[in-house]
Formats: sequence, C-alpha cells, structure tokens
Amino acid sequence: MRARPSRAVSLLVTSVVLTALLIPGATPRPGTRQPAVDPESAALAVVDLADIPAEPPVRPAPAVPRELFGADCDTEIDGSQVIARCHNGYPETDLLRLHVECDRWWDLDADSAAVPLDPAGRVRLTGRCWKEVRTAWVSHQRP
Repeated sequence: MRARPSRAVSLLVTSVVLTALLIPGATPRPGTRQPAVDPESAALAVVDLADIPAEPPVRPAPAVPRELFGADCDTEIDGSQVIARCHNGYPETDLLRLHVECDRWWDLDADSAAVPLDPAGRVRLTGRCWKEVRTAWVSHQRP
C-alpha cells in the first residue's frame, strides 16, 4: 500500500504552482534574452514532498496570565504641588507610596509613608516641593 501526501502538502504544492503561473513577468517576453540557468540553482528549486512535515508544528503552551494587583492611580502636578488619586479595584490590599522628585538641586525629594488601600477603596496622596516638580509617581507593594 502506498502512502498518500496529506491534504496540506497537496494544497501547498498547488498554491506554489498557481503562484508561479500567475506572477507577471514569469513568462519570457518575445525578443528578450534569457539568462543562463545554473544546474545547481535549478536543483535547489525542486521541492521534495518528503521534506515537508505532514502535521503542523506543535504550538507552544500559552503564557501564564499575570496576577492582577495594584491600584489605579492618576497623578496631577500643579506647580509645586502633587496630588495622586488612587482606586484599588482588586481584591487585595495595596500599600501605596507617593514619590516626588524636585527640579532644583537644593530642593529635597520626598517619599511618603506607606498608605494601605483596601479593596474597592479610594485614597488621595499629596506631596510638594519648594519650587517646581520634575516627576512624581506612585509605587505599589504587597502588605
């Protein structure tokens, strides 16, 4: 009994043949000179059906979903004042800290104490510099 090529291999070979027939410029135009075909390059164009796998490759396992944690915070900078409003939409308490980096070299940067934010809770964190604020962000930590 002789083995038949799979349907996927047959479709692949058929699409390659049809594509070669449909490519414009694949057929020689009258009056144009054809380049000489090297026997080695002609041999490379031959497709051996035994080299094509009958089954598709195995898909890798899906990535493990991240554990959801961390309150959603909006930080607003107004001159030398920083206000961060946070809402914890997750079922675990989040310890929040407001970090303020001041623009002037002599102005001290500030890190607030950890503030626990329970699930479904809201909190307002404030900080300031003497002059302008360069950046401000909120860090999250598990209790």
